[in-house]
Amino acid sequence: MVSPAIALAFLPLLLTLIIRYRYYFVLFYRAVLVRWVQDLITGISREERVYQYILTHAVPGDPDSILDTFDNWCSKVEFISHIGPKKGLILDRLLKEHCPLTVLELGSHCGYTAVRIARSLPIGARLFSVEMDEGNARVAEKIIRLAGFDDDTVELIIRPSDEVIPRLREDYGVERLDFVFMDHWKRCYLPDLQMLEGSGLLGEGSVILADNIIFPGAPRFLKHARRSGLYEHRVHRATLEYIRGIRDGMAELIYRGAQ
Repeated sequence: MVSPAIALAFLPLLLTLIIRYRYYFVLFYRAVLVRWVQDLITGISREERVYQYILTHAVPGDPDSILDTFDNWCSKVEFISHIGPKKGLILDRLLKEHCPLTVLELGSHCGYTAVRIARSLPIGARLFSVEMDEGNARVAEKIIRLAGFDDDTVELIIRPSDEVIPRLREDYGVERLDFVFMDHWKRCYLPDLQMLEGSGLLGEGSVILADNIIFPGAPRFLKHARRSGLYEHRVHRATLEYIRGIRDGMAELIYRGAQ
């Protein structure tokens, strides 16, 4: 057994670690422990729980109400990782500045960002939202349709991104991508970006916005963006959605065209 004297000697170190990493402890509690307990109690997934909450608290057909209700659930009930309201304002601004007609989203999850993108698109624009998890995709579909967007505005594709990107032209008639939003597996950011570069679907001025490039991070993606010479790039500093104190950010890339 550890003597009380030794335990007492380590107490200052333990307190220092708890204080320094307190926000990460909060994240672990909200994202892992609460989810595990609620999964046991309810018998349904966290994604289904958020849909049920939105269904009973939001106004159908009103994207703003859907997003506000989503934000309320994520900040006060359970944590779900997506762009959130603060980083969402950066996305909103870029969409209004560039007015894209064809948008690709990699990582639909529950449909939060798809609704956020769709409400900012000009008339006649289209969003292709890709999600590989069938359960998450079912929830995303319900939330997107509840917000009032039909299949002509938001088409949900349930396949892995590396299978979708090479077939966007052949299967979906996409000739150019004006805007790409990445929020799927971070390890996929770089290979998917390189696949997009080789697809011929990026044109001069195409925008790629990638979330969570600081936490959990996508260093190889950032290194490529900076060194390839293909992009104008910047990082929008922020904090992790719904958890203050954890640094995060989004990378904005503007494609210059093949050099």
